[in-house]
Amino acid sequence: MFMDISSEMIHSLLPVFIVSVLGASTTTLGVLEGFAEGAVNIVKIFSGALSDRVHKRKLLALAGYGMAALTKPLFPLARSLTFVFVARIIDRVGKGIRGAPRDALVADIVPVEARGASYGLRQTLDTIGAVAGPLSAILLMLKFRGDFRKVFWAATLPAFVSVMLLGALVREPSGASPAGQARPRLHWKELKHFSRSFWFVVTIGGVFTLARFSEAFLLLRAKSLGLGNDYVPFVLVLMNVFYALSSYPAGQLSDRMDRRAVLAAGAVALVAANLVLARASDLIALVVGVSIWGVHMGLSQSLMTAMVADAAPADRRGTAFGLFNLAGGILLLAASVLAGILWDCVGSFATFYAGATFAALALGGIIARITNHPGDSGSHSSPTIVGSVCL
Repeated sequence: MFMDISSEMIHSLLPVFIVSVLGASTTTLGVLEGFAEGAVNIVKIFSGALSDRVHKRKLLALAGYGMAALTKPLFPLARSLTFVFVARIIDRVGKGIRGAPRDALVADIVPVEARGASYGLRQTLDTIGAVAGPLSAILLMLKFRGDFRKVFWAATLPAFVSVMLLGALVREPSGASPAGQARPRLHWKELKHFSRSFWFVVTIGGVFTLARFSEAFLLLRAKSLGLGNDYVPFVLVLMNVFYALSSYPAGQLSDRMDRRAVLAAGAVALVAANLVLARASDLIALVVGVSIWGVHMGLSQSLMTAMVADAAPADRRGTAFGLFNLAGGILLLAASVLAGILWDCVGSFATFYAGATFAALALGGIIARITNHPGDSGSHSSPTIVGSVCL
């Protein structure tokens, strides 16, 4: 949670800082965001596979959190777009290193019948940090009279707190590495161990990525509708409030029914959010669109994580999360670049109409899968009380 606070304090202001202070174009912002967020997911394939092989998920998570904390002071020092680009990439690589091992660690600990609720609860707790971060950014922007760099300096403290808490309090579960079990390796032949259900989740997750692009464009949309620099982070606050409120209930619901049905509802929400934001002409429409976007996140993100865990072999969960995020990372780069080009060449509405189109495609794919494979739900009945890990 503390790392989320730190990261969101910076990321909720960074797009406006890049465009307003450093003078970059929206297309350039799209390229930067695409490479940065893509790097997170591409790195996860290596960290996930490594965590399966060495059975040291906590160590990899700690390395990732540490790298991210060390990059935070680079943002207030940045005087050029190149400097910001390098800092952003290193920060996101750190997130990539910790992501897959952390998700696999949750699957190692919690009972399978409560997996959806566990990932939903973890996401809710993560999102609390994602709400506190932008709120802190707003308050500090007002206190420091719009000085971006002072806010960036303040964001470094919670990042280092998160590393200390992880190192001191989190324990690797016993029995995570059965004796004599063959250790997976990062090789293309490993793909044969993954089922069609897993590749369905990868495919749908990729299409969702094309529909969602980078959240930086939500911040720019807010600014284009007249929201001042000091209050732009409110967009992420609002989105993450609805994200947090919907994640755990959606996870619980998916433990009792077909996860794909809940995911379909998330696709409907994303279509609606994109359409509202495409046609928005005032801040009221912005609030509605961003709120629905947050609901979509709650109905989809933890669900897809649980579906990956359901479909992956237990000894290859880290690799599975890595593959899932690798596909998402590549497509996020394409989505963010496309979003920036559409914004600059056609208009902001075109970016969100394209997102609505991809979300509709994802919805069609989910409905087709439910129709053709009605028994392949990935859900489990009779959930128990959940125990969860929030790193």
